[in-house]
Amino acid sequence: MKVEQRNWKSDNGWQTISEATVSNPQFILVFGSREQLSNAERYNELKNLYPNSDIVLGTTSGEIIDVNVFDDSVVASAVEFEKTTTKAVSVNIENFNDSYEAGAELVKQLRAEEGLAHVFVLSEGVKVNGSELTRGMSENLPEGVSVTGGLAGDAARFEKTLVGLNGAPSPGNIVAVGFYGNSLKIGYGSVGGWDYFGADRLVTKSDSNVLYELDGQSALELYKMYLGEKAKELPGSALLFPLGMKYNEESDSVVRTVLGIDEDANSMTFAGDIPEGSYVRLMKANFEKLIDGAGAAATNSSSAIGSNCDFAILISCVGRKLVLDSRIQEEVEAVRDILGSQPSLTGFYSYGEISPIVANAKCELHNQTMTITTFSEE
Repeated sequence: MKVEQRNWKSDNGWQTISEATVSNPQFILVFGSREQLSNAERYNELKNLYPNSDIVLGTTSGEIIDVNVFDDSVVASAVEFEKTTTKAVSVNIENFNDSYEAGAELVKQLRAEEGLAHVFVLSEGVKVNGSELTRGMSENLPEGVSVTGGLAGDAARFEKTLVGLNGAPSPGNIVAVGFYGNSLKIGYGSVGGWDYFGADRLVTKSDSNVLYELDGQSALELYKMYLGEKAKELPGSALLFPLGMKYNEESDSVVRTVLGIDEDANSMTFAGDIPEGSYVRLMKANFEKLIDGAGAAATNSSSAIGSNCDFAILISCVGRKLVLDSRIQEEVEAVRDILGSQPSLTGFYSYGEISPIVANAKCELHNQTMTITTFSEE
């Protein structure tokens, strides 16, 4: 496997980060700010560089290349496999009744080819219900085929995200890349690092990813009470205080982040489902645990493939970026420390991360985690 990486910034254009002798890369993975990817020139420039490759683009809340974290830039990784083939497909959420149907359709298109081994998905981040998208994909994939990826970002604005395949990115798109063959080894890990506080509360009224009541009381008002003065900054301030959710008292916890609030409906909309009967608990930041969590995700993803990886995609939540602030690069450096100098690293800050928690577990939507997918060819 060979990976060539470039970074675009307004002051100096495209710069080569790591150069490899790629002759015909299967796909180009591109992450950038909404301001920059809205300019079709960025796509056109990459198409001129890689005319025969699938180009997958998505907007972010921050871009990762090597151990650097940028804002208002574009990062591109051209990936060329020696033995593995790929297929990229896309749908638009506006053409489906719900996100489950969109996920199922993506898988249907990918299953048309034999030997599907893994799927990486890059989804619109505001309109798509990440839980339903993930479930629609997972429940229609062959046994043993995993899904990783994430929801596109838009800084901390939650206004509009853009995703594209072989064209300038636009709203509503979901792109999936299928990997085929027996030579590819995939690892994944997803770890948070937040501290819980307060009591477990029962979800007594919700509709999919819209939450109304906890323990029979207004969830929004309860949230505002905990936030205090920061309630004036909703929904952005909610990124600092996510919810840990358990489907039942015995299940593992997943993290949910607020995408928006509706004062008239007295409701909160999350990136993923919060079903009635589940339990939630407030969480708050612990700087060292967040950084250690990134390292733990790297350990899990690398140990899963049992060898040095060649390429890693890091998807971390925008909430982590806001909390870590000037220390944000430390979580990427923690990943590099675990994975070593060999793999090329790229990624972005997202509105949701998609991955199984551990090997052979079902795929889940996560928030506020560092989620890593590692690639190696035998």
